[in-house]
Amino acid sequence: MSAPDDLAPVAEDLSAYLIAGAVKATQPQGARDTEARTPLQGIEDGVAAEQLGFRRVWLSERWDIKLADVLLSGIAARTSRVQVGTGLIAAPTRTPMMLAGLGATMHACYGPRFALGLGRGIEGYMQGSGLDVLGYRAFGDLIDIVRALWRGEPVTYDGPAGRLDGIRFAEVHDGPDPEIWFGTFANPRGARLVAERCDGVLLPPTLVPEATYDAVQRIRTACERIDRDPAEVRICQCVVTAPDLDEIETRSLVHGRAVGYLQYEPYGDYVAKANGWDAATVRRIRGHDQFQGLDVVADRLYHRHELLEPASLIPEQWMLDSNAYGTVDECVMSLQRFMDAGADEIATYGSTPAQNAGLIEAWRRRSRRPAVAAPV
Repeated sequence: MSAPDDLAPVAEDLSAYLIAGAVKATQPQGARDTEARTPLQGIEDGVAAEQLGFRRVWLSERWDIKLADVLLSGIAARTSRVQVGTGLIAAPTRTPMMLAGLGATMHACYGPRFALGLGRGIEGYMQGSGLDVLGYRAFGDLIDIVRALWRGEPVTYDGPAGRLDGIRFAEVHDGPDPEIWFGTFANPRGARLVAERCDGVLLPPTLVPEATYDAVQRIRTACERIDRDPAEVRICQCVVTAPDLDEIETRSLVHGRAVGYLQYEPYGDYVAKANGWDAATVRRIRGHDQFQGLDVVADRLYHRHELLEPASLIPEQWMLDSNAYGTVDECVMSLQRFMDAGADEIATYGSTPAQNAGLIEAWRRRSRRPAVAAPV
């Protein structure tokens, strides 16, 4: 399929993360753009992303009406050039044959536009599923198994990733295999796995540029230790963007989302440690009256628009350092800090592609400069 003539030029270093959070079956009357997003709107957002010139779209999933493979297939069927990726699928939710089959089918249907973004799983979100978070060895073995299946090889395996007895594809897809990306903070073990087995890494949102820089250096060091060119690993940093949006929408996207991350202890502790944020302040946020007696992650009970009161406890400088909001020009400058820190690509996060229309246009016009040795 050829690309329509009315598409904007592609911004090769800017992608869009779609429906960042929960979805609704229908959108309530009068809801704000990101307050309630339906699966159909997610597909429309992917189409809009292509028209605006985003390099690719990422989409994670929840196990209800937000299955990533279904939504990304809908986007790919209605577009011609935008790349599509799972950002992320929790690897334990599918068998190796299903993961490999997803990538092979997407390429067979839509050409080499699909990236299989995987995560090991998050305990708070796996609760009640009967699935365990994969260890690093099991996760690495799973990636090897998926690649072997794409090559049409039989796989017999008995190890931490399970037990397989001679499984293989009856038919393989034509053309190059999908890329495999890892969603991670790229701490030493994660960085080593990226260097050994992955094509790219998706760094989570709400990191400061210094944390991006540290992750990039760990990945580069891990690559050099095995004589792999670090340039072979593409690094995409997710950044919450709110360009020229009203105050309520901005605070919901930026501050409300940050509360959802920080309230959940294992994940929030990773974010705070990576950013060098004060642990006592994080504890005060978790101790807010709104969270008393909760037996689930706040993100599963409240929408970020409903977290603005505890969000008032977050220091504004934390948000300025780790997000991109304000005017379009201010957002461009904020995003550039992450490129200077070593990212190859930015994924706008939280807001919709349409909300970032002015931002991507300004991003294409910006004056590019080489990455500095360290963030300043």
